[in-house]
Amino acid sequence: MAPLPGIIEDWFRAKGWAPRAHQLAVLEASQADAQALLIAPTGAGKTLAGFLPTLADLVERPGDGLHTLYISPLKALAVDVARNLTTPIAEMKLSIRVETRTGDTPASRRQRQRTDPPAILLTTPEQLALLLSHPEAAKLFGSLKRLVLDELHALVTSKRGELLSLGIARLATLAPQMRITALSATVARPDLLAEWIAAPVPEAETRLLVGSGGARPELSILSARDRIPWAGHSAAWSVPGLYEIIKQHKTTLLFVNTRSQAEMLFQNLWAVNEDGIAIALHHGSLAVEQRRKVEAAMVAGALQAVVCTSTLDLGIDWGDVDLVVQIGAPKGASRMLQRIGRANHRLDEPSKALFVPANRFEVLECEAALEAVEAGAQDSEDPVSGGLDVLAQHVLGMACAAPVDADALFAEVTRAWPYRELTKPLFERVLDFVATGGYALRAYERFAKLRQTPDGLWRIANPGVAQQYRLNIGTIIEEPMVKVRLVRGRGFRRGATTGPIGRGGRVLGEIEEYFIDQLVKGDTFVFGSEIVAFEGMHETEAYVSRSAAPDPKIPSYMGGRFPLSTYLADRVRAMLADPGHWDELPEQVGDWLRLQADISVLPGRESLLVETFPRGAQNYLVCYPFEGRLAHQTLGMLLTRRLERARARPLGFVASDYSLAIWGLGDLSALIRTGRLSLDDLFAEDMLGDDLEAWLDESALMKRTFRNCAVIAGLIERRHPGKEKTGRQVTMSADIIYDVLYQHEPDHILIQATRRDAARGLLDIERLGQCLRRIRKHIVHKPLDLISPLAVPILLDIGKEPIFGEGRESAMAEAAEELLREATGR
Repeated sequence: MAPLPGIIEDWFRAKGWAPRAHQLAVLEASQADAQALLIAPTGAGKTLAGFLPTLADLVERPGDGLHTLYISPLKALAVDVARNLTTPIAEMKLSIRVETRTGDTPASRRQRQRTDPPAILLTTPEQLALLLSHPEAAKLFGSLKRLVLDELHALVTSKRGELLSLGIARLATLAPQMRITALSATVARPDLLAEWIAAPVPEAETRLLVGSGGARPELSILSARDRIPWAGHSAAWSVPGLYEIIKQHKTTLLFVNTRSQAEMLFQNLWAVNEDGIAIALHHGSLAVEQRRKVEAAMVAGALQAVVCTSTLDLGIDWGDVDLVVQIGAPKGASRMLQRIGRANHRLDEPSKALFVPANRFEVLECEAALEAVEAGAQDSEDPVSGGLDVLAQHVLGMACAAPVDADALFAEVTRAWPYRELTKPLFERVLDFVATGGYALRAYERFAKLRQTPDGLWRIANPGVAQQYRLNIGTIIEEPMVKVRLVRGRGFRRGATTGPIGRGGRVLGEIEEYFIDQLVKGDTFVFGSEIVAFEGMHETEAYVSRSAAPDPKIPSYMGGRFPLSTYLADRVRAMLADPGHWDELPEQVGDWLRLQADISVLPGRESLLVETFPRGAQNYLVCYPFEGRLAHQTLGMLLTRRLERARARPLGFVASDYSLAIWGLGDLSALIRTGRLSLDDLFAEDMLGDDLEAWLDESALMKRTFRNCAVIAGLIERRHPGKEKTGRQVTMSADIIYDVLYQHEPDHILIQATRRDAARGLLDIERLGQCLRRIRKHIVHKPLDLISPLAVPILLDIGKEPIFGEGRESAMAEAAEELLREATGR
């Protein structure tokens, strides 16, 4: 193994530590001028492994300029790593400057960093793209020796990863001596991640290093004292038990899958917090000051519990966390392993985690996840191919830095793994789009962003193009947001408008515009751990005051809902098909499945169960693909079109992660029995052809997806100097342009990008196709006279009125009992 400089060896010895084998293996790879991908579990010292070669090199060969660039998917992680890195540097008395550069860094420091960089700069993919768009980029990165990519598995499956890959390809051009060290949690396909980092630096060897596993985690599922709900996602049934468990631990992280669930759980815990223990809330819509305050309190050990979303998924070192709780089903084994790693954060001590299912189907998923985690199974997503909208953004960014040669840029871009198969003609169409807007838009001067010089290079049309580009950089497109500002209440009655809204007030965070659009003055809702009353809007700010209302609304957020992984879905189907497994489930869940077996049948592992039954004046078709909500929603939309053609008169559908219910006026059982409706034809894979195209042509989904692609590609700008467009303005601009392109240039690169995004992210076409192939000729039809026990949860979602407060759980329970009485004929 590679030797460490004496000063670093002495530091390890003084701490009573010894470098781990995989840390020394990363150092050896670096000293051999090789790249490295280190795959290791949380708590294995990956971050120190990434920086060990940097410290060793700077101890022996101190130099000027930027030596190491560290890129993290989270701003909070970059800040945390900087804190953990500066401590050993100070203890070794090394004169190495370490700085962070995120959206929260003061503008004056960001400007200084372009000309006077530290030896080690810690930043995010968006800030790298920003730095590369400046004329100083060549000088700034010319001295770069090492690039450290942290939590790589969290980047390569998104458009952020696509933009990062293009930035790395440019870095490889500016700094041919640069070598990459990537750090990742355990993943299903480490070979693909190794290829991802090898692609931009093909001349260097890339080594795949695997760190040793830590102690096996201690996992359990919270047992229900009362009845586990049939449906819903709040897990309100668990709050009293959770509160007692929190009191028994030093620090507990409670992960939920959406921000609205986070707000709801936080309120429920505060309602029972008779001991006044310190509980905090952390999610992406809260003001940055609020999030930093929570993070600082965590580090200081001042909090006993934090309710959080995926904002705390990744490597931040909370050493004193001794329990991780997953509220609701985890949706993926790899994600759960990542979250479990937040407990203890030490390799030689077992992490402790608790699953809390919100409903009966989630009990099955939690059981499947527990088995998968104990087996060390991985179901992480593979890296994705590159989008044309992201490529367009990058092309413009490179032209902002300096005039570009098209051939040289094409050669560079195809060194990025996601774009390795990009063809020259398609690249030239992207370049033409950036330059002119494309065939249908080239007549409009405002879309002309590049000009070709006499020597054939492409430069920006004017300096304003670069300014606009830098204001709108990045690939994270959230729903249009408005600031939530806390002001003094005006004491009005509902709907009254007495007196002006007070200006000023503390910003609580941001909330999605469409939620605010639904409110009238006096409506109350939960936000930032407080109950607030809506006072009114001014431009892009919503004014609220404190309230003590007993039944506030919970904001619903468009983002944050994870898809059920294919791996867990298969394990759930296997569990349902194996009666021997049911005794291991909670008694009420086992009884539910046995009742289903008596009244109907259970879904098979490779087949699809389709139940049809009448209820009231309508007829129902319920099926159980277990392929996730996105795939089921797409399936529901396509099946209703086919049922319409079959004269089954469908009225609507509802989808969950586990099942799909369609209802209508036609007698579906009779149509199938008499051969007028064939289930094999109904579920045939060709629905993903003309039926899908026809539905997309009519749907608003394409326009919504196009808006995001147009913003990323720079066709529509959200921000201008001194002002920001509202969500409505962006949407109106996007809708007009979409209609023009769809009519006059249907193969425009942004229409292509829109179709790709819709198929991959919003419709889950690939997964639905795999499902339809799996069940072909394996559809089991069960006609029933009454609803089946397994159909009770999905029918609870039909026409559900939003009920808030304590009444919600009891109303759901009463409805479930009524449906179950129907199923059993009582």
